[in-house]
Amino acid sequence: MTLVDGAGLFHLYYSSPPEAPRIAPAPAKPATPEKPPPPAMIHPPAVATVLKSGTLIVISKASQTMFVFRDGAPWASTPISSGKRHHETPSGVFPILQKNKFHRSNIYSNAPMPFMQRLTWDGIALHAGRVPGYPASHGCIRMPHAFAEALFKLTKASATTVVIGDAPLTTEMQAQQFALVNQLTVRAALAPTPPPKRADTAGKVATPSRATLAAAPRTPVPPTPPPAPPSPPPTIPVPGAASPPASGPIVQLAAAPSQAEAEAHWARLLQSHSDLRRFQKSVEAAQVKSRLVYRLRMSGPDARTACAQLNSEGIGCFSVN
Repeated sequence: MTLVDGAGLFHLYYSSPPEAPRIAPAPAKPATPEKPPPPAMIHPPAVATVLKSGTLIVISKASQTMFVFRDGAPWASTPISSGKRHHETPSGVFPILQKNKFHRSNIYSNAPMPFMQRLTWDGIALHAGRVPGYPASHGCIRMPHAFAEALFKLTKASATTVVIGDAPLTTEMQAQQFALVNQLTVRAALAPTPPPKRADTAGKVATPSRATLAAAPRTPVPPTPPPAPPSPPPTIPVPGAASPPASGPIVQLAAAPSQAEAEAHWARLLQSHSDLRRFQKSVEAAQVKSRLVYRLRMSGPDARTACAQLNSEGIGCFSVN
């Protein structure tokens, strides 16, 4: 632009064009975090695989018996106690998910579960406990303490398969065949994700409870105190279940749903406690409420002493007279 001043001089003025408005750069989009891989599934090894190299555990709920095979050969068998009514032990083919020598229940009043071997995340496990000769647990498989300790040392989670069913198995051959040809559901489970550790009020590190790992946690149910042993109901005469007169104190070893299972329980006890042959064995049929049971009993001068020894080993027994 040109202007004339008072002296007649021309002056040129140059004006710079207006600056273009500055535009702030768009913020960079945050990188999309990678999705974590889906949790792995833990499957039990195939029965045929562990029979070649590993441990196979076969449990008959009908016979209340466990059979264990190591590398395909019979290792040992034992009476067990599975889940009672309304807390039945599920059938299926299970892996060993976790082992803990000194475990306590997170569901049932911190109850001890020595030599625990977990089968499911919602509370089913193998462990040492009372074995009264009939289903009495809240779903777990109880074993005599010495047997549970030996089995704990034998098994490896990656090479152990547990088969649980309702078939009345009484021999190792039956148990092995059942495991090979069964059509039971394979109970695979999600591998646990280790939860972050947190400090407790004492400054120590406390591990979160099992409930943080459960896919479908159970509602805690307070334990029912065991009832006092009822007075024995009148014995019902049953053909083939007659017993010779008892001599000396009488103790009861089991109340089985059939005479054959009572006899099988006695045979298993003799395998591990041959000294019981000195006692007189009897099987008596009796009506308990609406159920017919077969009571396995033994009698002799020191029957109560032998019963106390069995109880100390986790095998159920109690005095009748």
